[in-house]
Amino acid sequence: MAYAYTPGLKVSERLLVAKRRILPLKGEVAVAVGDRVTPDTVVARTFLPGDVEPVNVSNQLGVPPEDIEGCLLKKVGDPVAKDEVIGRTKPLFGLKFFASESRATLDGTVEAISTVTGQVLLRGRPIPVEVKAYLDGEVVEVIPDEGVVVSTWGAFVQGIFGIGGETHGVIKIAVPDNTTMLDEHLIADDCRGCIIVGGSRVTASAIRKAVAVGAAGVVTGGFDDKDLRDFLGYDLGVAITGSEEIGVTLVVTEGFGDISMAEATFALLRSREGRLACINGATQIRAGVIRPEVVIPMAGDSKAKDTAAQYEQKGLEVGSPVRVIRHPYFGKLGAVSALPSPLQVLESESKARVLEVTFADGKKAIVPRANVELIES
Repeated sequence: MAYAYTPGLKVSERLLVAKRRILPLKGEVAVAVGDRVTPDTVVARTFLPGDVEPVNVSNQLGVPPEDIEGCLLKKVGDPVAKDEVIGRTKPLFGLKFFASESRATLDGTVEAISTVTGQVLLRGRPIPVEVKAYLDGEVVEVIPDEGVVVSTWGAFVQGIFGIGGETHGVIKIAVPDNTTMLDEHLIADDCRGCIIVGGSRVTASAIRKAVAVGAAGVVTGGFDDKDLRDFLGYDLGVAITGSEEIGVTLVVTEGFGDISMAEATFALLRSREGRLACINGATQIRAGVIRPEVVIPMAGDSKAKDTAAQYEQKGLEVGSPVRVIRHPYFGKLGAVSALPSPLQVLESESKARVLEVTFADGKKAIVPRANVELIES
């Protein structure tokens, strides 16, 4: 049977989540298939090449470029320490204070020597890189020299927008319901290390308070773009988020403005209060969409993929929960009440497939299918 398709966000009480944990360069895999891991388990490690810095030895010693090799105390591949003498001219009349010296600018090795430019290239020490499991789960696949795939059963919530990278903590509900704004007065010292769950909009002052008390993350319904600019100190633009070093990770589930978190999403998070949650604010809206997410691992066999089919979303159908993502009903939640097949003429006089959506207040509207987002549950 064919189903109408529309892009959507996943909100699921039980989903088999698998994450590829890959090194930026080939290195060493530290775990094996079947190993149980926690979010902080190092699953792979490698070393990135250090930075390269040129030292103009010819200029510092006052000799022609083609003559620097006779003045160097180091050769290619030799280790150097910062401020160590790497080149020296012969003293004039045997007096050492008439000799010129060139010193290393970093700790590392000699990468190259050029008798054309008179420069010596120094390579800094290798930079260690470790990739952690991110999830509390099981290693189900090892990619030799590159990384692993970690899998777990868990509750799963995708967001609209986020900032900050991967982190984890215990879920703490900070508001009485999904319509309450999350401000700084609702965040206390006992939120340290927790994933704070709000209702509707979170204020910039609340984010600062979360950072001050040492919270790991904040999950809430909405966020004002002015507050975002105020908090970050700059306009974010359309680049990928997730690399911000702001002291906390933010996941927005509904959108920008005073938008309440969907009741089903809030109920799911509240039912998991006190449980470990792994969150990631990385977002990319353009091609290769990346959604921020909340994963709440649960006990279960991460390899039992044969049971996953019963939790798969079939697609857009009557009864499917949706969110409208275009004016004039932007941000409103409802359920599909009809899926007429014929194309219909819109106000713009163009033709498109539409659906009928019934909102929470009982009102109905005809909306182009491209203007809704499926909430996969």
